[in-house]
Amino acid sequence: MSPLRIAVTGKEGQVARSMIALGPDMGVEIIAVGRPDVDLQNPASILPALEAARPDAIVSAAAYTAVDKAETEKDAAFAINGAGAGAVAHAARALGVPVLHLSTDYVFDGSKAERYLETDPTGPTSVYGASKLEGERQVAAATDDHAIFRTAWVYSPYGANFLKTMLRLGETRDALSVVGDQFGCPTSAEDIARGMILAAQTMVESDDARYRGVFHLTGSGEANWADFAREIFSCAEGFGRKPVTVTAITSDQYPSPVKRPANSRLSSEKLQQIYGIVLPPWRQSTAKVVATLLG
Repeated sequence: MSPLRIAVTGKEGQVARSMIALGPDMGVEIIAVGRPDVDLQNPASILPALEAARPDAIVSAAAYTAVDKAETEKDAAFAINGAGAGAVAHAARALGVPVLHLSTDYVFDGSKAERYLETDPTGPTSVYGASKLEGERQVAAATDDHAIFRTAWVYSPYGANFLKTMLRLGETRDALSVVGDQFGCPTSAEDIARGMILAAQTMVESDDARYRGVFHLTGSGEANWADFAREIFSCAEGFGRKPVTVTAITSDQYPSPVKRPANSRLSSEKLQQIYGIVLPPWRQSTAKVVATLLG
């Protein structure tokens, strides 16, 4: 029996690269499709490229992720995250395969005191969040055979992310000020990739409606950005890096074009109950990524 073939959009993204790395160990074939073959701003390019990949399932991971820049590039953000995501889902329907779409905590306004559930009202406060919410709507409208996975605070050995920024700054700085009043669930892209592959296998094997819909997919536990930074530097010391002192500051003390959600904590209980998938504790995965980069 040939291995499951999963096409993932976005060749250079953190999740796509993590899926490519994990594929052989998990016994699946990962085909990454991206520019120049696929351009989410050119919907006509999407179906032919995905058709050529002959997938059993499609992971829709490519996105416009420049949160601050999106405020002045609204058209591009909505073209990629909204219409582009919808076009990927339309292609999945045309090919008769399930689509697993990656979304974000930014679809919420961050004002809830507890962890967000999939059933909570959305209310994005940024162009990025609004464009990702539009993508969710377009994916759901395009095909019933979809699952939307919201994640948050993604880091990995690939691309640009908070963990890599902290390690870079820690090389030349003895002290840093980091926001301490925004809370979330740091999530390793490798853990997301593993979860997506497991979910794709389940969706291909079963047409049960329980496996369709919206799910939250984040690392276990929670932190604020200052906590996350301290853990990164603590792990780095194990590889001979000098200590870095982290001082927690307020969001007001760190001006930004976009108001970040104060609460990005997502409850992943539904994912555990229906799929049986639980991502590892964020500290464990942080240590693993730091070791990959510095070990």
